[in-house]
Amino acid sequence: MRRFVVASTCSALALSLAACAPAAQQKVASTSTQSSFTVPAPAPTLGELFTRYDEAQLALSPEGKAYRGRRDEDYGKWNDYSDAGAAAEQELLQKYASGIESFYDGVPIRDSEALSLRLFKAMAERSARTYKYRENVYLFNQMRGAQSQLPAFLINIHRIDTAEHADAYIERIAGMAEVLDTLTAEARDRANNGVMPPKWVFPYVISDIENLLKAGDDNAVLVDFKAKVAKLPVADQNSAAEAAEASILYEQARDAWTGSAEPALQRLLAEMKRQQAVAPTDDGVWRLPDGANYYSALLKNYTTTDLTADEIHNIGLSEVERIHGEMRGIMDQVGFEGSLQEFFEFTRTDERFFYNTREEYLADANAALRKMEAKLPEYFGRLPRVPMVIKPVEAFREKSAGKAFYQSPTPDGSRPGTYYVNLYNLRDMSKNELEALAYHEGSPGHHLQRALQTEMSDLPPFRRFGGVTAYTEGWGLYSEELPKEMGFYTDPYSDFGRLGMELWRACRLVVDTGIHHKRWTREEAIQYLTDNTPNPDGDIRKAIERYIVYPGQATAYTIGKLKIMEIREKARGELGDAFDIRGFHDTVLASGPVPLDVLEENIEAWVEARRGLSR
Repeated sequence: MRRFVVASTCSALALSLAACAPAAQQKVASTSTQSSFTVPAPAPTLGELFTRYDEAQLALSPEGKAYRGRRDEDYGKWNDYSDAGAAAEQELLQKYASGIESFYDGVPIRDSEALSLRLFKAMAERSARTYKYRENVYLFNQMRGAQSQLPAFLINIHRIDTAEHADAYIERIAGMAEVLDTLTAEARDRANNGVMPPKWVFPYVISDIENLLKAGDDNAVLVDFKAKVAKLPVADQNSAAEAAEASILYEQARDAWTGSAEPALQRLLAEMKRQQAVAPTDDGVWRLPDGANYYSALLKNYTTTDLTADEIHNIGLSEVERIHGEMRGIMDQVGFEGSLQEFFEFTRTDERFFYNTREEYLADANAALRKMEAKLPEYFGRLPRVPMVIKPVEAFREKSAGKAFYQSPTPDGSRPGTYYVNLYNLRDMSKNELEALAYHEGSPGHHLQRALQTEMSDLPPFRRFGGVTAYTEGWGLYSEELPKEMGFYTDPYSDFGRLGMELWRACRLVVDTGIHHKRWTREEAIQYLTDNTPNPDGDIRKAIERYIVYPGQATAYTIGKLKIMEIREKARGELGDAFDIRGFHDTVLASGPVPLDVLEENIEAWVEARRGLSR
């Protein structure tokens, strides 16, 4: 029988802080997050310090290593999901942020390093701003939670190329119990302090758990493990022995599931049912401890602006009115007679706008992206090397998962970029929206931006692998409109779908702030989307439910996109004939994700450089 390899790790925090100083001159770091480093010359370079921070952070995150394609001695481990684990990560970040600047007090550094230092400090500030509200986060909901995220990680991230990798997978199956029990206990404590998602959330979470339990040996994790082990290299002369080894590995995986993971899922299920019975019915985070300030902190983090909830709400109302006007133009173009709401109902219900099979949807999505790939060089100077694939969301989580999402590739290209599309209900996936959704998640949207970011080996790791929601999702929404300028959306109904998705994000500003600031009910928010968007009822309900458990995040899309459009048109106006769309896009993408004020400064510098060339 193959034995598990259990990695032993010492304190990554202590080691990483000690490593910041030359060996002969190390000082013991204080446990206070206000402590700073004192390192005599020769100090390591700023780039080396960022790398050391990254390694120290990864030492706390075996899952983070796996996302990047690394399979170290802790490949079979999960992250530490306890509050102590969260505190260790926060302490690590804040110690580096408070101490790193003292290394270079009065020492000239390159502009690129100055930007990295500024971005690192901003990242630490954003993290500290929300860290104090961490106990207001719902640990289990339909969008995220270990009941779906742990199996999804094993299926999508944990690769098995050797028998040792299979051992690590088995170790992770067994280790699910500790993670689930830790989070179950924390969720119970939060519930006892009044922090629970609304009552309607629990059937989704319970469904995820029961889908895994009711499947028995055919659950998604064991099915995935068996398929991966079956693909391990087999030497012809030892095929019988290899088959026996595969059988042993599978039995060990099943034992780990039934003896460890399954009982922990049962305990989680019991706790979710207990909470369901006493869960609140109010939907906004205003009801949580210090809820108003919590929501304000989330808005500031997600938008990277100082916009208030009322200001964001009003921007949404204005954008909804503008987009409705453009939609009426589409109605005139196709000769539809009736009101905008009647046109919405027509596009929601007419059979011509929906697919009959998943295969048809995937084929058309792939075809749309192939056409886009051929056009990209006219608008972008730099394009990613790594490919992208489209996958349906796995069956065990498709009922609760979002409509679509993207997963970045590994730095070494061993895992491609992946566009996940949720085809659970094809009536929620209109043909009209297929193009815009594919461009958002694929190219020129998330895949182009995030794959390029991953390939930027000259950036510090925190910039290469991190994110700023307003930038990333703003770019995704910008990438839905850009193809119209590129000659796409030739079908007016597809262009209407594009406008529908832009309208969707504008409405998010209204309903997110409505729920969490103005105290709208879930039903009021659903009615607003029903009245103001062409989306089907299932799409609308799932979206509102997402915004309720993921407060503030949805506001980043439109705020980010509006800023990108604003600075692009300002640059075009200032440069005139010297404006270069390829140069603009390359400049936006060259820095990786940055706060919106930094992005504006980057484009202003590019404009000045272009002016100098044209003189």
